[in-house]
Amino acid sequence: MALETEKDLKLYYSIKEVAAMFNVNESLLRFWEKEFPNIKPHKGGRGIRQYKKADVEEVRRVYHLVKERGMTLDGAREALKRDKGNATDKQIEVINRLKSIRDELQAINKEFNSLT
Repeated sequence: MALETEKDLKLYYSIKEVAAMFNVNESLLRFWEKEFPNIKPHKGGRGIRQYKKADVEEVRRVYHLVKERGMTLDGAREALKRDKGNATDKQIEVINRLKSIRDELQAINKEFNSLT
């Protein structure tokens, strides 16, 4: 779930964009804001949320713990307090690298199968 290259240049992301990055509902992101004080997007005059890269990374950490590792909200909060992101960030990095390798292997396999 890495940010796309063209989006890396953006300063702010809408809640819709962030929800699409993680394939979750916008309502889940609003819920996580209430449950995890580390997720704090800026709210404009009309209450429109603007997520910075740091906010997206906090969402990524919560997503990893809750959705990928299956932790409860209390467990995820405790894990975030305990490791301050170091171990979680490394796990996310490894998972992203493995997904990238899997995608590359699938592309190679597809190309190989088209030759035979």
